[in-house]
Parts: sequence; structure tokens; C-alpha cells
Amino acid sequence: MIHVDNAAWLLVEKDPTLKPWAGEIRLHMDRYNARRWQLCGAGSLSDFANGHRYFGFHRTERGWVFREWLPGADAAWLTGDFNGWDRWSCPLNPVGNGVWELVLEGWDALRHGQFVKLLVGRQGSAFERIPAYIRRCVMDMRTETLCGQIWLPEEPFPWTDGAWYGRQRPKAPMIYEAHIGMAQEHGGIGSYREFADQTLPWIQYGGYNTVQLMAIQEHPYYASFGYQVSNFFAPSHRYGTPEDLKYLIDQAHARGIAVLLDLVHSHACPNEGEGLNGQDGTDAQYFLPGDRGWHPAWKTRVFDYGRPEVLHFLLSNLKYWQEEFHFDGFRFDGVTSMLYENHGYCSFTRYEDYFSMNTNVDGRVYLMLANELIHGVNANAMTVAEDVSGFPGLCLPLEYGGVGFDYRLAMGMPDVWIRLVKDQRQEDWDMYALWGALTGGRPGEKSIGYCESHDQSLVGDQALMFRLAGAEMYSAMRKDAQSLPMDRAMDMHKLIRFLTCSLAGDGYLNFIGNEFGHPEWVDFPREGNNWSTAYARRQWSLVRDGDMKYDWLAAFDRAMTYFINTRNIHCSGPAECLWIDNERKLILFARGGVLFAFNLHPTQSQEGVFLDTRLTGPGGYRAALSTDHWPWGGQDRIGMDQIYRSADTPFGTGIQIYLPCRSGVALERVEA
Repeated sequence: MIHVDNAAWLLVEKDPTLKPWAGEIRLHMDRYNARRWQLCGAGSLSDFANGHRYFGFHRTERGWVFREWLPGADAAWLTGDFNGWDRWSCPLNPVGNGVWELVLEGWDALRHGQFVKLLVGRQGSAFERIPAYIRRCVMDMRTETLCGQIWLPEEPFPWTDGAWYGRQRPKAPMIYEAHIGMAQEHGGIGSYREFADQTLPWIQYGGYNTVQLMAIQEHPYYASFGYQVSNFFAPSHRYGTPEDLKYLIDQAHARGIAVLLDLVHSHACPNEGEGLNGQDGTDAQYFLPGDRGWHPAWKTRVFDYGRPEVLHFLLSNLKYWQEEFHFDGFRFDGVTSMLYENHGYCSFTRYEDYFSMNTNVDGRVYLMLANELIHGVNANAMTVAEDVSGFPGLCLPLEYGGVGFDYRLAMGMPDVWIRLVKDQRQEDWDMYALWGALTGGRPGEKSIGYCESHDQSLVGDQALMFRLAGAEMYSAMRKDAQSLPMDRAMDMHKLIRFLTCSLAGDGYLNFIGNEFGHPEWVDFPREGNNWSTAYARRQWSLVRDGDMKYDWLAAFDRAMTYFINTRNIHCSGPAECLWIDNERKLILFARGGVLFAFNLHPTQSQEGVFLDTRLTGPGGYRAALSTDHWPWGGQDRIGMDQIYRSADTPFGTGIQIYLPCRSGVALERVEA
């Protein structure tokens, strides 16, 4: 249990502007304590979160048992291959608290791979459903809907990652956000094993220590990008079997790569018969009743986080993915929607928007319980919150009055870059505002910096490289092509990524293919594009062709991740500003004992740029990484072998360097 007064005081101490809301913070802590006691008393959340071991299909000493929570049902039956799809021969019996049970004698009463559906009776009608805890679904071509499948292979998966769990998680996550189905170049949908054998080596080679897998939980509509989940315990059938997913994760661990599940607990697929909606024939079994149970923008169902049975389902789901598939943590999607009664559709310009009547206290309490459980199951687990609102304390420990996430995505950064590139001349960019956007954040809370994710790559939007280069992407990407607009685009792509990675946050995220400036948007098969997979892919051949400039961008990205990782930049605390010059478009700072200098002016190179060395020490300095270096298409205007010696000047003690336009450089001390 949390000491309520102490937790509230610690949160207010971190951010004194929260003092007027200390009472409400105490209320949230009280609600957390009360809910936790209701669920498990003095026991552990891990012991409570075992719904997947009770509900669903389980082999027993004498045969099989199947259980389902259907509080609104009048009757229930199991049908499938095992009984010739007889709808009425296998009735379930009520055993109390809305739970229904079927016992089948004999180990062969159900067999691995058989198809099953649940038939639910209510008020004189009967309708088909998929069991809520089903572990595999496949598409039934007869009905073009999902169908449950018994999944219990004779031999358990041969995990080889036992030594992985004795290791600490990455001190600073370098996250590679990826979608299994679109990770391939050929037409169609990629597989778990293709990703493991072909894409994981690229991720490791690129210096990323964490992969975030999208669209893993089963979803009937592929074009939803996996964000309309129907079956929460089933890995998507489109990419292969559950064992194929386990193979992927096992291979990632062998390469030293942690794996995060892009988790959707913020809402659920509205389909009846394929997901949880109307599972027992009522409107409010897993979801809030009436209009509150529908997300106004997404047209999906909203969970009732105040109902113990729903918490049992969701918390068990977290433990299941950790234990069954060895996921190392979760990126929680739609956290903003979970935290507020209005789902975050407001400005968040004052603290009243975070608290008062707008807070969804049940949603916040669920997230606190989820973080306690995840870190209880695996102390090295990582949780990342997708929150656009900046909720205070989101990434502070529970005992500090926080919600318990390890990191939040710095979601404002991509918007800043897109606005600058799209709407302003580069000569008009405000360096002070840019510094504030890249370094702002809640006191003591860690964030993941990034300049673009899948959101900026979807059809209707444009990836950063395409915004910078425009039509030149089609004609000037060969290395022998001369194009000043493309030169500028290449320079800025490297500069923006290096500035963001080195300055912003305590980790970094990249979306699959953006590291080499992938030219296409992402568009999944849908009616609007005649169900085409032409843009649901990544063109790896572009970067593997040594004659294309994509090769240069990829080479720089590898050099950048290597430099950031080996110097522990993200573990060294926030950057110290050395100088900002809005007229000359300069941003200079020190972080982790390294000097960083960026010239964002589109045309003006600068002589004699002064870098103060009082924070990093006197002596000689040499460029350790430059965006202008020749291996990634630069002009080598910054000498990589030149030694810059600190000296006393009218500006202080430091070094002076030449800084070309549209370039960034990191300098390290090489001698006292």
C-alpha cells in the first residue's frame, strides 16, 4: 500500500505548482489503495492476475475444462469441429459470479488446431461469440470473420533466452518501431519468421537495442494498424503462429534486443461476434454503459476500469504477454484517452484540465495497477506511455504519487518539426522556441525523443524526408545526381535526427525505414485503395543499392546510434545550454562530457563559433561525429582529425570552430 500523504507531498515537491491539487492527488492515491485491497487484499497483484490460467481452455488430468465470464447470459454452449458444429450438444453450466463452465472427459475431447465458437443465449435468442481468453484466431473464409482455434501444441516452445532475464534492461532505450506485416518488400503480408531472420539483423546492425512491435494483438481490420483489437490474448494470425512470434522474440533476445508490445488497453474493436463487444448480449459487460462506453472519435468501445472483473481481464492480459511470450514491456497506446473523461480533447493549458472533474480516476488507477504488476512480474520490464497531454507524475514511481511509467513519448516533438518544415522558411525558425520544445518536460520524468513515428508516415501525411525533399525524391536520389534541393534535404534530415537524438529526452525512437529516408507513406489494404498492399511495405532494396543516397542516410543513422550509445548520452542527465543565436541559427550545448554544435541556417556557414569548455574541461577537442562527414554524403568541411585547443578568450575559456550551414557536430576532449 502507498502512504498517501507522503506520496502526495513527494509529487508536489517535484512540481510545486501542483500544490493546489494535493488533495485530489491524495484522493487518487486513496482510490488506488482501496482498489488494490479490493482485488487482492494483502496479497500480490501477480497472484491476482491469473485469469488466463482459469478462463479459456485448459487440459486437466481427465480431459478439458472451458470457462467464460458471461454475467448477462441465460445459457451458453460450445460448438466447433470437435462436435461437428452441433450448436446445442455441449451446454455450459453456471458456477457462480457470472462464470460458466464446461467439462469434457478425455484428452482427445478437444485437439490442437480445432475450430471453436461460443454460443450465448439471452432473452430467447442465441448468438455466436469467440471466447474472450482465446489464444489463437484465424479467418473463417465461409463467413469472412474471425474464428477461435484450440492452440496447445504437444511440445512447448524451446526457449533459449534464459540468460536474458539476468540482464538489466537497456539503460537508455533506442527503440525501433516496426510492423511485422509491412516489414517486407514483396507484395502481401510479412511473417514473424521473416522479421526475425531478415529485419532483426538490420535493427541490431543499426544500433537499436529495443524493438517495439505494432499490431500484434488480434484485430479483424488490417488497416486499423492494429489499434482496434478484438482478441486480446491472441497474436495476430496474419503473420504466423504463436510459436513463430516466440521464435522472433527468442531471436531478438539472442541479439541483445529487448521487445516491447505496442499494447492497446485504451479501447476495443466494436465488432460483435469477433471481439468483446456484446459478449454476453449486454452493452456493459466489459465496457462502460451508454454513451460513455463509446469513444467519440474512434467509434470503438471504452473499458469500464472500475469493474473488478474487467481489471482482472486486463491485468491478466499483461501478465500473459510477459510470461507466455517473454515480452520485455509495453508501449501503452492511447494513455491520454484513458486519463480523462473527455479522452484528452482539450487544450491542457492549465492544471484544471488535468484534474478537477475531467480526470478519469478509474483509468488512472488502472494504469497504476498495471505498472505495479508489470514491474512485479519482471523487475527489468519497461513501460512507455503514449500521452500527448503531459499528465503530471505519469512517469514517476507510485510511491512518489506517480502513475509508474518508466518513460513517456515526447509526442510534441514531431509536431514541432513538421510545422517548421511545412509552414516556415528555415530563415525564420526560432531557435529559442526549438530549444524549449526539445528540452521541455515534467520535473524528474523521463521521455523518449523522436522526430517522426508511424503517425507521420501514414497516408495523408508525409514522412520527414519527403517533406524536406518533395518531388526530388523521385529524380535526385542516385549518388551521382546533382541537386541543391536534395543536398539541403539530406543535410537537414541528418541534422534534425542528430539534434533530436542528442538533445531531447532520455531515449530515442525511430519508425521502420525512416532511418534511411524511406520515400513512401504507409497505406494498408482498404476499400479506398482497392485493397492494395503496394504501400504496406518497406523498400529495403533502396538502401541496399550502394548507388543510392538512402545508403548515406542509413550510414549516418548507424554512426549516430553508435555514438549516442557508447557515450551514454541519454544516461547523463539533461543538456546544459552553452549558447543560442537566433540570428545565426546556432544551438550549442554540452551533454555527457561532449560538446554539441548545430548550425540550422539554410545558407550561412559560420567562422569562429565559440564553444565554452568550462563544463567539459580544458585541453584539446576533436570532432567525434559530424553530419557533414563524407561517408554519409557530406562535404567534409569539418576536419575530423583537427585538434581544437581550448584557450582564454573575451567570451570565456573554450574553443572556436568552423560550422557549415545545415550541419551538426559532436566534439570530445582528447587530451588534458
